Amino acid sequence: MDTSTALRTDRYELTMLEAAIARGTADTPCMFEAFGRRLPGARRYGVVAGIGRVLERIRDFRFDDAELEWLSSHEIVNPSTIEWLADYRFTGDVWGYADGEAYFPESPILIVESSFGEGVLLETLILSILNYDSAVAAAATRMVTAASGRPLAEMGSRRTHEDAAIAAARAAYIAGFDATSNLEAGRTWGIPTMGTAAHAFTLLHENEEEAFRAQIASSGTGTTLLVDTYDIAQGVETAIRVAGPDLGAIRLDSGDLPTLVVDVRRQLDRLGAHATKITVTSDLDEYAIATLQSAPVDSYGVGTSLVTGSGSPAAGLVYKLVARQGDGGSWVPVAKASAGKRSVGGRKFATRVRDENGIARQEKVYLGLGPEDAQAIPATERPLLHPLIAAGEINQQHIGSDGTHAARAHHADVRAELPADAFRLGRGDPALPTTFVE
Repeated sequence: MDTSTALRTDRYELTMLEAAIARGTADTPCMFEAFGRRLPGARRYGVVAGIGRVLERIRDFRFDDAELEWLSSHEIVNPSTIEWLADYRFTGDVWGYADGEAYFPESPILIVESSFGEGVLLETLILSILNYDSAVAAAATRMVTAASGRPLAEMGSRRTHEDAAIAAARAAYIAGFDATSNLEAGRTWGIPTMGTAAHAFTLLHENEEEAFRAQIASSGTGTTLLVDTYDIAQGVETAIRVAGPDLGAIRLDSGDLPTLVVDVRRQLDRLGAHATKITVTSDLDEYAIATLQSAPVDSYGVGTSLVTGSGSPAAGLVYKLVARQGDGGSWVPVAKASAGKRSVGGRKFATRVRDENGIARQEKVYLGLGPEDAQAIPATERPLLHPLIAAGEINQQHIGSDGTHAARAHHADVRAELPADAFRLGRGDPALPTTFVE
Protein backbone atom coordinates (compact mmCIF):
# COMPACT_ATOMS: atom_id res chain seq x y z
CA MET A 1 0.00 0.00 0.00
CA ASP A 2 1.36 3.43 -0.98
CA THR A 3 1.91 5.51 2.16
CA SER A 4 3.07 8.67 0.41
CA THR A 5 1.18 11.84 1.34
CA ALA A 6 2.66 13.91 -1.49
CA LEU A 7 -0.51 14.17 -3.58
CA ARG A 8 -2.65 15.26 -0.65
CA THR A 9 -2.11 18.77 -1.89
CA ASP A 10 -3.40 21.37 -4.32
CA ARG A 11 -2.12 21.63 -7.85
CA TYR A 12 -1.01 25.22 -7.50
CA GLU A 13 1.63 24.21 -4.95
CA LEU A 14 3.38 22.30 -7.74
CA THR A 15 2.87 24.96 -10.39
CA MET A 16 4.39 27.55 -8.05
CA LEU A 17 7.32 25.21 -7.55
CA GLU A 18 7.71 24.76 -11.30
CA ALA A 19 7.83 28.52 -11.88
CA ALA A 20 10.30 28.98 -9.00
CA ILE A 21 12.59 26.27 -10.40
CA ALA A 22 12.55 27.97 -13.79
CA ARG A 23 13.27 31.33 -12.20
CA GLY A 24 16.03 29.97 -9.99
CA THR A 25 14.28 30.91 -6.73
CA ALA A 26 13.11 27.48 -5.52
CA ASP A 27 16.12 27.19 -3.19
CA THR A 28 15.66 30.62 -1.59
CA PRO A 29 15.61 30.25 2.22
CA CYS A 30 12.12 31.16 3.39
CA MET A 31 9.95 31.17 6.47
CA PHE A 32 6.30 30.13 6.32
CA GLU A 33 3.81 30.52 9.16
CA ALA A 34 0.46 28.96 10.02
CA PHE A 35 -1.81 31.25 12.04
CA GLY A 36 -5.41 32.37 12.39
CA ARG A 37 -6.55 35.94 11.90
CA ARG A 38 -9.48 35.33 14.21
CA LEU A 39 -10.92 32.56 16.37
CA PRO A 40 -13.63 30.36 14.87
CA GLY A 41 -17.19 31.11 15.95
CA ALA A 42 -16.13 34.12 18.06
CA ARG A 43 -14.75 31.72 20.66
CA ARG A 44 -12.55 32.99 23.43
CA TYR A 45 -9.58 30.72 22.77
CA GLY A 46 -8.56 28.11 20.24
CA VAL A 47 -6.92 24.76 20.85
CA VAL A 48 -4.01 23.50 18.75
CA ALA A 49 -4.49 19.92 17.61
CA GLY A 50 -2.97 17.92 14.79
CA ILE A 51 0.71 18.77 15.33
CA GLY A 52 1.66 15.14 15.83
CA ARG A 53 -0.27 14.13 12.72
CA VAL A 54 1.39 16.90 10.70
CA LEU A 55 4.82 15.59 11.65
CA GLU A 56 3.93 12.05 10.60
CA ARG A 57 2.54 13.29 7.28
CA ILE A 58 5.63 15.37 6.57
CA ARG A 59 7.71 12.27 7.26
CA ASP A 60 5.75 10.45 4.54
CA PHE A 61 5.71 13.36 2.09
CA ARG A 62 7.71 12.02 -0.83
CA PHE A 63 7.18 11.47 -4.53
CA ASP A 64 7.61 7.81 -5.33
CA ASP A 65 7.35 6.23 -8.77
CA ALA A 66 3.54 6.05 -8.69
CA GLU A 67 3.17 9.74 -7.86
CA LEU A 68 5.77 10.85 -10.39
CA GLU A 69 4.22 8.73 -13.13
CA TRP A 70 0.79 10.20 -12.49
CA LEU A 71 2.09 13.77 -12.48
CA SER A 72 4.03 13.14 -15.67
CA SER A 73 1.26 11.34 -17.56
CA HIS A 74 -1.24 14.08 -16.71
CA GLU A 75 1.25 16.81 -17.59
CA ILE A 76 0.81 18.52 -14.22
CA VAL A 77 4.41 19.76 -14.24
CA ASN A 78 7.33 19.62 -16.65
CA PRO A 79 10.18 17.06 -16.69
CA SER A 80 12.64 19.25 -14.79
CA THR A 81 10.13 19.65 -11.96
CA ILE A 82 9.50 15.89 -11.97
CA GLU A 83 13.25 15.40 -11.54
CA TRP A 84 13.28 17.86 -8.61
CA LEU A 85 10.32 16.12 -6.95
CA ALA A 86 11.94 12.68 -7.25
CA ASP A 87 14.58 13.77 -4.74
CA TYR A 88 12.19 15.58 -2.40
CA ARG A 89 12.68 15.10 1.31
CA PHE A 90 11.92 17.83 3.78
CA THR A 91 15.27 18.94 5.21
CA GLY A 92 14.25 22.14 6.95
CA ASP A 93 13.24 23.15 10.46
CA VAL A 94 9.76 23.35 11.97
CA TRP A 95 8.85 25.07 15.22
CA GLY A 96 5.38 25.17 16.63
CA TYR A 97 2.91 25.29 19.48
CA ALA A 98 2.47 21.91 21.14
CA ASP A 99 -0.68 19.86 20.64
CA GLY A 100 -3.14 20.93 23.33
CA GLU A 101 -1.84 24.51 23.54
CA ALA A 102 -4.29 27.42 23.53
CA TYR A 103 -3.91 29.94 20.75
CA PHE A 104 -5.31 33.36 19.89
CA PRO A 105 -5.60 35.60 16.80
CA GLU A 106 -2.20 35.99 15.08
CA SER A 107 -0.53 33.30 17.22
CA PRO A 108 2.34 31.87 15.11
CA ILE A 109 1.14 28.29 15.62
CA LEU A 110 3.57 26.66 13.19
CA ILE A 111 6.75 28.06 11.63
CA VAL A 112 8.40 26.29 8.70
CA GLU A 113 11.93 27.36 7.84
CA SER A 114 13.22 25.83 4.61
CA SER A 115 13.80 26.52 0.96
CA PHE A 116 10.82 28.00 -0.85
CA GLY A 117 10.31 24.75 -2.76
CA GLU A 118 10.34 22.50 0.28
CA GLY A 119 8.07 24.73 2.34
CA VAL A 120 5.49 25.76 -0.22
CA LEU A 121 4.60 22.15 -1.02
CA LEU A 122 3.48 21.54 2.57
CA GLU A 123 0.82 24.26 2.74
CA THR A 124 -2.25 22.21 1.88
CA LEU A 125 -1.20 19.21 3.95
CA ILE A 126 -0.51 21.31 7.04
CA LEU A 127 -3.70 23.32 6.79
CA SER A 128 -5.98 20.38 6.06
CA ILE A 129 -4.81 18.70 9.26
CA LEU A 130 -4.57 21.68 11.60
CA ASN A 131 -7.82 23.29 10.46
CA TYR A 132 -9.90 20.19 11.10
CA ASP A 133 -8.21 18.88 14.23
CA SER A 134 -8.09 22.31 15.87
CA ALA A 135 -11.76 22.93 15.07
CA VAL A 136 -12.73 19.67 16.77
CA ALA A 137 -10.48 20.39 19.75
CA ALA A 138 -11.95 23.87 20.15
CA ALA A 139 -15.46 22.40 20.23
CA ALA A 140 -14.37 19.61 22.56
CA THR A 141 -12.79 21.90 25.15
CA ARG A 142 -16.05 23.88 25.38
CA MET A 143 -17.96 20.65 25.96
CA VAL A 144 -15.48 19.71 28.67
CA THR A 145 -16.20 23.06 30.32
CA ALA A 146 -19.96 22.51 30.11
CA ALA A 147 -19.68 18.99 31.50
CA SER A 148 -18.12 20.30 34.73
CA GLY A 149 -15.99 17.26 35.39
CA ARG A 150 -18.41 14.58 34.21
CA PRO A 151 -16.96 12.06 31.72
CA LEU A 152 -17.38 12.62 27.99
CA ALA A 153 -17.13 10.05 25.21
CA GLU A 154 -16.51 10.84 21.53
CA MET A 155 -18.85 8.85 19.31
CA GLY A 156 -19.06 10.71 16.01
CA SER A 157 -17.50 8.19 13.61
CA ARG A 158 -20.74 7.72 11.68
CA ARG A 159 -21.09 11.45 11.12
CA THR A 160 -17.85 12.22 9.28
CA HIS A 161 -15.30 10.82 6.84
CA GLU A 162 -13.74 7.57 8.02
CA ASP A 163 -10.25 9.08 8.33
CA ALA A 164 -11.59 12.26 9.90
CA ALA A 165 -13.29 10.13 12.54
CA ILE A 166 -9.91 8.88 13.76
CA ALA A 167 -8.46 12.39 13.76
CA ALA A 168 -11.50 13.75 15.60
CA ALA A 169 -11.14 11.16 18.34
CA ARG A 170 -7.52 12.21 18.89
CA ALA A 171 -8.38 15.92 18.96
CA ALA A 172 -11.25 15.38 21.39
CA TYR A 173 -9.10 13.26 23.68
CA ILE A 174 -6.39 15.92 23.76
CA ALA A 175 -9.03 18.51 24.70
CA GLY A 176 -10.31 16.46 27.64
CA PHE A 177 -12.71 13.80 26.38
CA ASP A 178 -12.28 10.52 28.21
CA ALA A 179 -12.93 7.85 25.57
CA THR A 180 -13.89 7.17 21.96
CA SER A 181 -16.13 4.67 20.24
CA ASN A 182 -13.63 4.39 17.36
CA LEU A 183 -11.43 1.31 17.61
CA GLU A 184 -8.82 2.52 15.12
CA ALA A 185 -8.35 5.66 17.20
CA GLY A 186 -7.88 3.42 20.19
CA ARG A 187 -5.27 1.34 18.41
CA THR A 188 -3.42 4.24 16.78
CA TRP A 189 -3.43 6.77 19.60
CA GLY A 190 -3.90 4.68 22.73
CA ILE A 191 -7.24 6.31 23.53
CA PRO A 192 -9.62 4.36 25.83
CA THR A 193 -12.53 2.91 23.86
CA MET A 194 -16.14 2.38 24.92
CA GLY A 195 -19.41 1.04 23.55
CA THR A 196 -22.14 -1.46 24.37
CA ALA A 197 -25.22 -1.78 22.15
CA ALA A 198 -27.47 0.16 19.80
CA HIS A 199 -31.20 -0.04 19.16
CA ALA A 200 -30.57 -2.66 16.49
CA PHE A 201 -29.60 -5.16 19.18
CA THR A 202 -32.87 -4.61 21.02
CA LEU A 203 -34.88 -4.88 17.81
CA LEU A 204 -33.15 -8.14 16.99
CA HIS A 205 -34.95 -9.79 19.90
CA GLU A 206 -38.61 -10.54 20.52
CA ASN A 207 -38.72 -8.05 23.36
CA GLU A 208 -36.59 -5.72 25.45
CA GLU A 209 -36.16 -8.18 28.30
CA GLU A 210 -34.68 -10.82 26.01
CA ALA A 211 -32.24 -8.28 24.58
CA PHE A 212 -31.16 -7.10 28.03
CA ARG A 213 -30.64 -10.66 29.25
CA ALA A 214 -28.48 -11.42 26.20
CA GLN A 215 -26.34 -8.33 26.73
CA ILE A 216 -25.87 -9.01 30.44
CA ALA A 217 -24.97 -12.63 29.77
CA SER A 218 -22.23 -11.40 27.45
CA SER A 219 -21.00 -8.26 29.23
CA GLY A 220 -22.04 -8.66 32.87
CA THR A 221 -24.17 -6.44 35.09
CA GLY A 222 -21.64 -3.62 34.86
CA THR A 223 -22.76 -2.92 31.30
CA THR A 224 -24.88 0.00 30.06
CA LEU A 225 -28.38 -0.81 28.84
CA LEU A 226 -30.11 1.36 26.24
CA VAL A 227 -33.62 1.85 27.59
CA ASP A 228 -35.41 4.13 25.11
CA THR A 229 -36.17 1.80 22.19
CA TYR A 230 -39.81 1.64 23.32
CA ASP A 231 -41.26 3.08 26.53
CA ILE A 232 -38.50 4.55 28.72
CA ALA A 233 -40.10 3.98 32.11
CA GLN A 234 -40.84 0.38 31.20
CA GLY A 235 -37.32 0.01 29.82
CA VAL A 236 -35.78 1.19 33.10
CA GLU A 237 -37.99 -1.17 35.11
CA THR A 238 -37.07 -4.09 32.87
CA ALA A 239 -33.38 -3.23 33.02
CA ILE A 240 -33.25 -3.29 36.81
CA ARG A 241 -35.47 -6.37 37.07
CA VAL A 242 -33.14 -8.26 34.73
CA ALA A 243 -29.77 -6.91 35.93
CA GLY A 244 -30.56 -6.15 39.54
CA PRO A 245 -29.70 -2.97 41.45
CA ASP A 246 -26.01 -3.28 40.57
CA LEU A 247 -26.56 -2.48 36.88
CA GLY A 248 -23.71 -0.26 35.72
CA ALA A 249 -25.69 2.34 33.78
CA ILE A 250 -28.63 3.08 31.56
CA ARG A 251 -28.37 5.18 28.41
CA LEU A 252 -30.90 7.71 27.11
CA ASP A 253 -30.73 8.65 23.45
CA SER A 254 -33.96 10.63 23.02
CA GLY A 255 -36.56 12.73 24.77
CA ASP A 256 -36.64 15.97 26.72
CA LEU A 257 -33.44 15.24 28.60
CA PRO A 258 -33.54 17.87 31.40
CA THR A 259 -36.92 16.54 32.57
CA LEU A 260 -36.38 12.94 31.58
CA VAL A 261 -33.16 12.35 33.50
CA VAL A 262 -34.74 13.64 36.70
CA ASP A 263 -37.65 11.22 36.29
CA VAL A 264 -35.32 8.33 35.46
CA ARG A 265 -33.07 9.06 38.45
CA ARG A 266 -36.08 8.99 40.75
CA GLN A 267 -37.26 5.74 39.22
CA LEU A 268 -33.82 4.14 39.59
CA ASP A 269 -33.67 5.19 43.22
CA ARG A 270 -37.17 3.80 43.89
CA LEU A 271 -36.03 0.51 42.40
CA GLY A 272 -33.02 0.46 44.71
CA ALA A 273 -30.53 1.07 41.88
CA HIS A 274 -28.85 3.99 43.62
CA ALA A 275 -25.46 3.26 42.06
CA THR A 276 -26.76 2.81 38.51
CA LYS A 277 -25.55 5.75 36.43
CA ILE A 278 -27.26 7.69 33.66
CA THR A 279 -25.48 8.51 30.41
CA VAL A 280 -27.07 10.63 27.68
CA THR A 281 -26.24 10.68 23.96
CA SER A 282 -28.95 12.60 22.12
CA ASP A 283 -27.48 15.12 19.60
CA LEU A 284 -25.57 16.96 22.29
CA ASP A 285 -23.45 20.07 21.92
CA GLU A 286 -21.87 22.33 24.54
CA TYR A 287 -25.11 24.26 25.04
CA ALA A 288 -27.21 21.14 25.55
CA ILE A 289 -24.62 19.81 27.97
CA ALA A 290 -24.67 23.11 29.86
CA THR A 291 -28.46 22.88 30.32
CA LEU A 292 -27.91 19.53 32.04
CA GLN A 293 -25.39 20.79 34.61
CA SER A 294 -27.93 20.63 37.44
CA ALA A 295 -29.52 17.40 36.20
CA PRO A 296 -28.50 13.98 37.57
CA VAL A 297 -26.52 13.03 34.47
CA ASP A 298 -23.36 11.01 35.08
CA SER A 299 -21.74 11.04 31.63
CA TYR A 300 -22.23 12.20 28.06
CA GLY A 301 -21.67 10.81 24.58
CA VAL A 302 -21.22 13.37 21.80
CA GLY A 303 -21.16 12.74 18.07
CA THR A 304 -22.28 15.04 15.26
CA SER A 305 -21.64 18.40 16.90
CA LEU A 306 -18.17 17.38 18.01
CA VAL A 307 -16.84 16.03 14.71
CA THR A 308 -18.23 19.05 12.82
CA GLY A 309 -16.63 21.58 15.16
CA SER A 310 -19.97 22.58 16.72
CA GLY A 311 -20.75 25.09 14.00
CA SER A 312 -17.15 25.86 13.04
CA PRO A 313 -15.94 22.89 10.96
CA ALA A 314 -12.63 24.61 10.13
CA ALA A 315 -10.43 26.67 12.42
CA GLY A 316 -9.75 29.30 9.76
CA LEU A 317 -5.98 28.89 9.86
CA VAL A 318 -3.85 30.12 6.95
CA TYR A 319 -0.26 29.43 5.84
CA LYS A 320 1.70 32.40 4.58
CA LEU A 321 5.24 33.27 3.54
CA VAL A 322 6.37 35.79 6.17
CA ALA A 323 10.10 36.14 5.48
CA ARG A 324 12.77 35.31 2.92
CA GLN A 325 16.52 35.66 3.01
CA GLY A 326 18.01 38.57 1.12
CA ASP A 327 21.29 38.66 -0.76
CA GLY A 328 23.22 39.47 2.40
CA GLY A 329 21.77 36.53 4.32
CA SER A 330 19.51 38.61 6.54
CA TRP A 331 15.79 37.89 6.83
CA VAL A 332 13.49 40.20 4.86
CA PRO A 333 9.94 40.40 6.28
CA VAL A 334 7.16 39.98 3.72
CA ALA A 335 3.42 40.28 4.30
CA LYS A 336 0.06 40.50 2.58
CA ALA A 337 -1.70 43.85 2.72
CA SER A 338 -5.03 42.68 1.29
CA ALA A 339 -8.12 44.16 2.94
CA GLY A 340 -9.30 41.82 5.67
CA LYS A 341 -6.48 39.37 4.94
CA ARG A 342 -3.38 41.13 6.17
CA SER A 343 -0.50 39.24 7.67
CA VAL A 344 2.39 40.28 9.90
CA GLY A 345 5.74 39.58 8.30
CA GLY A 346 9.04 38.61 9.82
CA ARG A 347 10.59 36.06 12.14
CA LYS A 348 8.65 35.64 15.38
CA PHE A 349 8.83 34.10 18.81
CA ALA A 350 5.73 33.80 21.01
CA THR A 351 5.27 33.62 24.77
CA ARG A 352 2.40 33.50 27.25
CA VAL A 353 2.61 36.26 29.84
CA ARG A 354 1.25 35.26 33.26
CA ASP A 355 0.55 37.29 36.39
CA GLU A 356 1.86 36.64 39.89
CA ASN A 357 -0.88 34.03 40.41
CA GLY A 358 0.06 32.09 37.30
CA ILE A 359 -2.97 33.27 35.31
CA ALA A 360 -2.37 34.01 31.63
CA ARG A 361 -2.89 37.66 30.71
CA GLN A 362 -1.33 38.16 27.28
CA GLU A 363 -0.03 36.46 24.17
CA LYS A 364 3.21 38.24 23.33
CA VAL A 365 4.81 37.88 19.90
CA TYR A 366 8.36 39.16 19.51
CA LEU A 367 9.13 40.39 16.00
CA GLY A 368 12.58 39.82 14.60
CA LEU A 369 13.41 37.05 17.04
CA GLY A 370 13.45 33.35 16.29
CA PRO A 371 13.20 30.25 18.47
CA GLU A 372 16.97 30.28 18.87
CA ASP A 373 16.57 33.53 20.83
CA ALA A 374 14.48 31.90 23.59
CA GLN A 375 17.20 32.61 26.17
CA ALA A 376 16.50 36.33 25.75
CA ILE A 377 12.89 35.93 26.89
CA PRO A 378 12.05 37.00 30.48
CA ALA A 379 11.71 34.09 32.91
CA THR A 380 8.17 35.22 33.76
CA GLU A 381 7.00 34.35 30.24
CA ARG A 382 6.28 30.82 29.04
CA PRO A 383 7.77 30.07 25.58
CA LEU A 384 5.17 28.64 23.19
CA LEU A 385 7.26 27.53 20.22
CA HIS A 386 8.94 24.13 20.45
CA PRO A 387 11.34 22.37 18.06
CA LEU A 388 9.33 19.88 16.01
CA ILE A 389 11.68 19.13 13.11
CA ALA A 390 15.40 19.94 12.99
CA ALA A 391 17.18 19.60 9.65
CA GLY A 392 14.51 17.16 8.53
CA GLU A 393 14.66 15.03 11.71
CA ILE A 394 11.32 14.72 13.53
CA ASN A 395 11.08 15.23 17.28
CA GLN A 396 9.55 11.87 18.22
CA GLN A 397 8.04 13.02 21.51
CA HIS A 398 5.18 14.72 19.67
CA ILE A 399 3.94 11.73 17.67
CA GLY A 400 2.18 8.46 18.31
CA SER A 401 0.35 7.35 21.43
CA ASP A 402 2.88 8.90 23.80
CA GLY A 403 2.63 12.24 22.05
CA THR A 404 -1.17 12.13 22.24
CA HIS A 405 -1.20 11.45 25.97
CA ALA A 406 1.40 14.15 26.58
CA ALA A 407 -0.76 16.59 24.61
CA ARG A 408 -3.79 15.75 26.76
CA ALA A 409 -1.82 16.44 29.93
CA HIS A 410 -0.47 19.66 28.45
CA HIS A 411 -3.95 20.89 27.58
CA ALA A 412 -5.10 20.31 31.15
CA ASP A 413 -2.23 22.50 32.36
CA VAL A 414 -3.05 25.16 29.76
CA ARG A 415 -6.71 25.28 30.81
CA ALA A 416 -5.61 25.73 34.42
CA GLU A 417 -3.74 28.95 33.60
CA LEU A 418 -6.45 30.59 31.46
CA PRO A 419 -8.58 33.33 33.03
CA ALA A 420 -12.15 32.50 34.02
CA ASP A 421 -13.50 34.62 31.17
CA ALA A 422 -12.04 32.13 28.69
CA PHE A 423 -14.64 29.52 29.62
CA ARG A 424 -17.80 31.48 28.84
CA LEU A 425 -19.80 29.69 26.18
CA GLY A 426 -21.30 32.82 24.62
CA ARG A 427 -19.72 34.58 21.66
CA GLY A 428 -17.13 37.12 22.68
CA ASP A 429 -13.69 38.59 22.31
CA PRO A 430 -10.53 36.50 22.72
CA ALA A 431 -9.70 35.87 26.37
CA LEU A 432 -6.16 37.15 25.86
CA PRO A 433 -4.90 40.01 23.71
CA THR A 434 -2.10 39.35 21.22
CA THR A 435 0.63 41.97 21.48
CA PHE A 436 3.46 42.36 18.96
CA VAL A 437 6.75 43.60 20.34
CA GLU A 438 9.54 44.98 18.12
